[in-house]
Amino acid sequence: MDNRVLRNYVEENDFPIVRKGYHKYLTYEGLEDCYTYILKEGIVKASVISNDGREFNLRYIQESEIVSILKDEYSQFIDAPYNIRIESDYAEFYRINRVQFWKDINDSPELQHYVKEFYRHRLLYMMKKMQQMLMNGKMGAVCSQIYELYDFFGVETNDGIVIDFPVTNEEIAKFCGISSASSVSRILRQLKQEKVIKVTKNQLIITNLSLLEDHIIF
Repeated sequence: MDNRVLRNYVEENDFPIVRKGYHKYLTYEGLEDCYTYILKEGIVKASVISNDGREFNLRYIQESEIVSILKDEYSQFIDAPYNIRIESDYAEFYRINRVQFWKDINDSPELQHYVKEFYRHRLLYMMKKMQQMLMNGKMGAVCSQIYELYDFFGVETNDGIVIDFPVTNEEIAKFCGISSASSVSRILRQLKQEKVIKVTKNQLIITNLSLLEDHIIF
């Protein structure tokens, strides 16, 4: 979605900037906070924790975007809806008092439209993610996640499409609802045998995108 309205808004205001290092957390699920955070620079991951302590990854975020749910406009403090962890060397966020942010939204038709589009896009994304989780099985779920990594971090090279971002088997498992990294390892070995992917110097390379798509129910 077009984030120019949001970028213009933060650039026109002197908001404090919060900087966090690699694998530090900006927010934890359930923690009360009175701020809204907008990603300025870096790559972060949103995740939730199940009742039995298992982590489920939701998505990566790497562009100017609201990284905390706005919820209602009257409560000064709200519970953070998910964990936000920094996945790049560092990340910077604009920190905005959430009540003030809602006031600014109500005063600006452009911001109102952006927020509506933001929630619409997030809803469609989560519906698509749920569909892929339910319909694809383990192989399809892993292939869907590799395809999403291609969409986010893929770089065309002579060897294929390089996923220019370090992602472990454990992280892929957490995106797919798979309980162990070893299951992901077996699936990746099968994809290597089918010449769909290869791994060179710990980098995942997609060598046949069409074959990868054949494993996915879109």
